Amino acid sequence: MGATEPHELRATAESFGVDAARYDRARPRYPEELIDRLAIAGSEVLDVGTGTGIVARQLQERGKAVLGVEPDERMAEFARRQNVDVEVASFETWDAKGRTFDAVVSGQAWHWVDPVEGAKKAAEVLKPGGVLVLFWHLFVPPRDIARAFGEAFTQAVPESPIKFDATKAPTPDAYRPLIEKTFSSGWNEPQKHEYHWRQNYSRDEYLDLLPTQGVLTRVSEQQRNAVLTAVGAVIDARGGQFTCDYTTVLFTAAKS
Repeated sequence: MGATEPHELRATAESFGVDAARYDRARPRYPEELIDRLAIAGSEVLDVGTGTGIVARQLQERGKAVLGVEPDERMAEFARRQNVDVEVASFETWDAKGRTFDAVVSGQAWHWVDPVEGAKKAAEVLKPGGVLVLFWHLFVPPRDIARAFGEAFTQAVPESPIKFDATKAPTPDAYRPLIEKTFSSGWNEPQKHEYHWRQNYSRDEYLDLLPTQGVLTRVSEQQRNAVLTAVGAVIDARGGQFTCDYTTVLFTAAKS
């Protein structure tokens, strides 16, 4: 998270609710093998940064009782309409009211949580032997599409400190500092698991997904449209569709 101020983190984290329906529609689900791993952790699960309830609903399908904590009321309300129980709060300040859980999970969201305070809160609400499970998607579109996105974003949003390099694919190492801070005290050695899979996208499907990414949720409509137009042109040149490689990386540790 670097030198980003807490209020900036909250503002970005809460920007995803601008179009909760698009977020839920476009964001990929989690591999079944990953959900199987979460399911064996116990029957009562706390889902941190539940968003529209994607993880929660996949766990409910396994018969798990899931409570979500989500800072954005718009995302929470969407999740409630999908029969997910959600309480609106940042995880660090959320009041558990004495409730405890077999597992605390967080998909695509722990980087919005203060890792030290979040780990303390997780330890407080976990039952003996309970586990904290953190996971993220790493997606690697073809290089020409990644390059088009980076160049268009830099041109459309020149003031952004975020820079893209299409020659460098994201790796699980990107989360190492966050994981080390999270599990720095009071936890067993975290275990890492990786799930490799592929997703086919049409032009429209991918352009539906891109605006749900954090770098595009807080730019102007004109800037966002400039990026989407550039990326769409490259996908059109590929025949209107492509395959994206995904790795979903998961870290889990029990209280020591």
